[in-house]
Amino acid sequence: MLGVLRKLHAWTGLALCLLLIPLALSGASLVFKPQWLRATVPHAGEATHVTPAEAALTMAAAQAAFPDMTSVIFAGPAIGVHEVLRKDGGGYLAAGSGDVVQRWTKNGRVVDWLFDLHHHLLSGETGTKVGGAVGLLTAAMILTGLAVWVPAWRSFAWRVKPGKKGRAGWLAAHRDLGLISAPVALVIVITGSAVALDDVAAAVMGFERAKPPATAGVGEVDWLRAFAAAQARFPGSEIRIAALPRRGKPAVIRVRQPDEWHANGRTTLWVDPATSQIMAVDDALAQAPAAQFYNAFWPVHASKVGGLAWKVVTLFAGLALAALSLYGAESYRRKLFPGR
Repeated sequence: MLGVLRKLHAWTGLALCLLLIPLALSGASLVFKPQWLRATVPHAGEATHVTPAEAALTMAAAQAAFPDMTSVIFAGPAIGVHEVLRKDGGGYLAAGSGDVVQRWTKNGRVVDWLFDLHHHLLSGETGTKVGGAVGLLTAAMILTGLAVWVPAWRSFAWRVKPGKKGRAGWLAAHRDLGLISAPVALVIVITGSAVALDDVAAAVMGFERAKPPATAGVGEVDWLRAFAAAQARFPGSEIRIAALPRRGKPAVIRVRQPDEWHANGRTTLWVDPATSQIMAVDDALAQAPAAQFYNAFWPVHASKVGGLAWKVVTLFAGLALAALSLYGAESYRRKLFPGR
């Protein structure tokens, strides 16, 4: 049985490494994305709190500057500029003035390209599902690797890079780094896979997401009225996201309540464009326990909780997963081509 596990671990790992390495390295690169943006984007380091009036003015400024916009992520304590999302790019608006700070085309910035690579493998929704499957297989690889390691536990050492013993050194580094990183790597790949395969995760965990109203009226949203109603419904919440209505569908507002982990909140309000009134609400803090537990997956995976310590641990996990893939592939190459 152990021999079968070894072969399964080796061959599956060789196939996975082609996708796991870019996923792991891009994820590690994004751990400190907020810090990078605050250092490089004008006004991004100026924390702010968005009022309904500010949010309404921002929506007007965003539509004027970006006629093809779809939604806005509002400035807040982490990033002090509003991010405007478009199908083929985006831009930043300064809080208060609504002036355009930056604009870009799709993947026109390194951080956006890395995000697309990590979340979608540069292939849209299909890439998201493939990445989720890679995460599940990686979790299986970690568990089979631990099972294979048990008989050789006495040879463990605190090493994270190969020594000078040829193929044996690469295998030893693969084994030891795998054991050191296994706990946090499992958390990272499982939470990431659950976010990517959200429908599967909901079915496995036994909860259902609230569905938006099937239809809505047609009209221009009075955003000031809508945002004021949203904040009145959830006092003390932060207005985080607003999305324009698609034809026959409601507009969307997301807020973050004080007890929510998710940086953009999971509390959702659907707004009728014809009346600017709230049609339906999904209160994240009133969801089923399984759904609330699932809502914590993205903040954990993206190191939005836990402070600097968890960011460093997450960074280590991403680099370790890439290194494990390289160590395993190199050890197998040396087996196939000894002496090279």
